[in-house]
Amino acid sequence: MGSDYPGDYEAAVAFLDRRIGDGIRPGLERIEHLMGLMGDPHRAYPVIHVAGTNGKTTVVRMIADILGAHGLFTGAFTSPHLHRVEDRYSTGGASYGPTHLARAVEDIAPFVVMQEEQFDESPTYFELTAAVGFAAFAVDAVDVAVVEVGLGGRYDATNIVQADVSVITGIAFDHMSYLGDTQREIAAEKAAIVKQGGRLVTGPMSAEALESVAERIDETGASWHRAGSEFEVVSTDRDERGWVVTVQGMHGRYEDLVLGIHGRHQTVHLGTAIAACEALLGRALDDAAVREAAATVRSPGRLEVGGLAPTILIDGAHNEEGFHGLVTAIDEEFDEGSWVLVIGVRGDRDIGALVSSLDGKVSHIVATQADDHMAVAADKVAEAAAASLHAPAEAVVPVAEAIEHAIAMAKGDTGVVVAGSLYVIGEARHALSLDNSASPVHRRFEAEIPE
Repeated sequence: MGSDYPGDYEAAVAFLDRRIGDGIRPGLERIEHLMGLMGDPHRAYPVIHVAGTNGKTTVVRMIADILGAHGLFTGAFTSPHLHRVEDRYSTGGASYGPTHLARAVEDIAPFVVMQEEQFDESPTYFELTAAVGFAAFAVDAVDVAVVEVGLGGRYDATNIVQADVSVITGIAFDHMSYLGDTQREIAAEKAAIVKQGGRLVTGPMSAEALESVAERIDETGASWHRAGSEFEVVSTDRDERGWVVTVQGMHGRYEDLVLGIHGRHQTVHLGTAIAACEALLGRALDDAAVREAAATVRSPGRLEVGGLAPTILIDGAHNEEGFHGLVTAIDEEFDEGSWVLVIGVRGDRDIGALVSSLDGKVSHIVATQADDHMAVAADKVAEAAAASLHAPAEAVVPVAEAIEHAIAMAKGDTGVVVAGSLYVIGEARHALSLDNSASPVHRRFEAEIPE
């Protein structure tokens, strides 16, 4: 094969990295053509397609785990990755390793080069990562794939799938420069994933957002299963095991499920995931399978405890709704009297508004920045966060040193909370040895997805 074809893990990563672009290029033409050259592998299996402002990755993991507990061999594609590009893919509940990724990239490489020679234009990095997953899931003969939207929905590369079930976890303000300034506009972009005659499951959302979704339902004739109407979380209680949740689904009732991750909002995501699985299977779920999946689901970097004495809480909150969820979890699930906040931000963010819900809970701010050329300078983050939270702040780079400094400052009943960009979260997990893969860290800036 030619020199541009990968032959091992390092070559596969380099093959992808050489095609990292310089911005978002809307449109499905490139990914559709590439998939056509490959024989449309994304049509070889049923798909559950998951969009939404927050919670997409967690809902994808929950759906995959529930279906896996029912005996289905499930593939899952999420983005972005916290550590290595292969972390985006899993089959049968196991993430891809370096060998699996190398094989998957090698399978699509000739078609990528063929397309580039024909059109003199490379697919975007995100389009390639999606193509890798679509093709690999066909090779692995999955029973169903659960696919996370990268950004928005309408022009996202994943929107070439003909989803059997579409999911919108919820609508909040994020990426307004790409998706619109109102919830109605944002919801319209995300609802564009709904296909003719398909099925849609939606989590809680505002009346304004629901109007856009209703318009898409009218256009497509899809069936619509809404939180609070066709399904709902009936009760949530907290004990030493985690959240104890009862969900009334569309076909069954699931009593006293123990959810083994932090965050009351995750109970809502569990309800949405259960409804999506019911919509796919068209029946009530096996109670024991749902119970097993709820208890064992994990969502790295989302309200994850990364250490004790002091408590270190890591959360990829990077918009205002995400920070509100973080604050609720701190209030309901942790006993710390105050927190040292380690925060790094990327892109165009109103930092003061972003962190404002933490006011009164933070004793000190350690601003930092990831190895990412879209990262906001740490001193700028420190200044804006200090003004909003009325707490002293300093800038410490890199992320690993910022965390070490914050731990040293956390005395008595003070904890450390790390939040902001997922790039910061990935570096934080690595610094705290929460990333136990043997392959080298590969966390490159991905120009196409602003996070």
